[in-house]
Amino acid sequence: MFTVQVIESNSGKPAEGKKVSVIFNGFTRGVARDQYTDRNGEAHFSEDNGDGTIYVQGTKAYEGRIEGRKIIYT
Repeated sequence: MFTVQVIESNSGKPAEGKKVSVIFNGFTRGVARDQYTDRNGEAHFSEDNGDGTIYVQGTKAYEGRIEGRKIIYT
């Protein structure tokens, strides 16, 4: 399990209602089901931790190890 928190860089406030997508590295992992951020800017995923890429609103926001809480500034 891991959480992606999206923060608006211009205001420093959580971004609500943003679509967060995760694509894991490797053929067997695939993709996680898209999630939308809540009022705290958090999107919660039940998949196991791993290496991959995080997209926010279809734009690549992070690439690397995904675990625990990952904070993304947009």
